[in-house]
Order: sequence, then structure tokens, then C-alpha cells
Amino acid sequence: MKMKRSLLILALIICAQSANAQLFSKERIANLETFDKKFLTWGYFLGFNSYDFNFDYVQDFGPETDVVVNSTGGFNVGLIGDMRINQYINLRLEPGLYFTQRDLVYREFTEERDRVRELQSTYVHVPLLVKFSTKRVNNWKPFIVGGVSGSLNLASNQDNPEDNGEGQFRMKKYTSYFELGFGIDLYLFYFKFTPSIRGVFAMTDELVRDDDANSAYTGNIAKMGSRGVFINFTFQ
Repeated sequence: MKMKRSLLILALIICAQSANAQLFSKERIANLETFDKKFLTWGYFLGFNSYDFNFDYVQDFGPETDVVVNSTGGFNVGLIGDMRINQYINLRLEPGLYFTQRDLVYREFTEERDRVRELQSTYVHVPLLVKFSTKRVNNWKPFIVGGVSGSLNLASNQDNPEDNGEGQFRMKKYTSYFELGFGIDLYLFYFKFTPSIRGVFAMTDELVRDDDANSAYTGNIAKMGSRGVFINFTFQ
């Protein structure tokens, strides 16, 4: 959670400083005046992520039996395809690679090898988003964005015949999500730069259960779904 708060504060500071510079600058020359009139535009993004899990349990035995998730910040890289619908609405496709790690801690175990499961994930993440923008003011334009996405976890371990009895935690390869976020388009002299932040929430269960229905690792979990925060910096 500390990582998520830090990423959120960083994104807000960047957006606020960028907007402040554009609003109060004495310079009023409009950059890239015809950029938003193009039907199709392309670009790429770099960024950071912080993934977590949300657990629903079959039975609630109290917080001492809940699975603790320790998140490690990761990074993102990908491409952007943007289609103009009208002056205020754009349709965006943003395929990318997302690298992250989460550690699951089962507090009822005393041995470290049984207590912790390290999950290193590499997602091929493909969101289809609708972007709703305000009217452009000088060289900046705020927006909100939302949509759905799907991902392929290249390190899911789904097809591994071994389970937690042999120390192997398994997740499903494919996950679907909904996403919601906001950002600011900044029109610079040579390109458009966009800092943005999005929340992502899994709609499907990602857990592959152990063969033993009473497994301490998976038996009491009704649903396990990823959730996360993405901070991306886009160049178009």
C-alpha cells in the first residue's frame, strides 16, 4: 500500500506541476495546433505499476487467517494507437508489457518456505479505452479514460502439474479487467506528452486451486483477482 500511495502522489505532483506551468506561463503560442484533427495517431508509453490482489473468502475466520500481499513496484512499456471519434472523444488501444512481483504471506505457517509464495508476473496487457477530453486550453487538455482490457500472464504457472504441496503457486493465464483513470495532454513544440494514472480491477478469478480441496493455500479462497495502479508517460 505504501508503494501505491507513493506512485499516486508522484503522479498527482507531475500532473499538477505540468498543468500549473501551462496555465500560468506567459507564453501563449499554440503548439501542434492540428494534432488533434488527425483521424489516427500513434505513440508509445513508459511507466510504473503497483499490483495487488483482492481476495474473497469462502469463510471469514478473521484477519489473522487472511492472505497478506506484499507488492513490489514494476514497470510498463508499450505502444498506443488512437482513433479520433470527435473533438472530445477518442478510442485508444494500448498494448504493452507489464512486469511486477507480489509476495503472498500465509501467516498460519511458521516455516519460511511454506509461509511465502513469490509471484513474478509478466503480463501482455491489451486495454481498449475510451478517452473523454475537455476543450483544449492553451497547450494543455485534461481528460478521463475508461474501458476494458485483457491480459496474458506469461509466468502464470497454470499448466504446471505440481501445486502448493510441492511449493508451486499457480495462476490462470488469462484475465479480464475494467479500468478507469485520468490525465493531462501537454502540447509541446515537437510532440504531445501525457502523464496519466489508471486503476485496474480484475473481473475474473485468477486462482488455480490445489488438488487438495482443503489446501491451506487455496481451499478457503472463493476468488482472487488482481488490482493495481498504472502511472504512464505517453509520447505521441
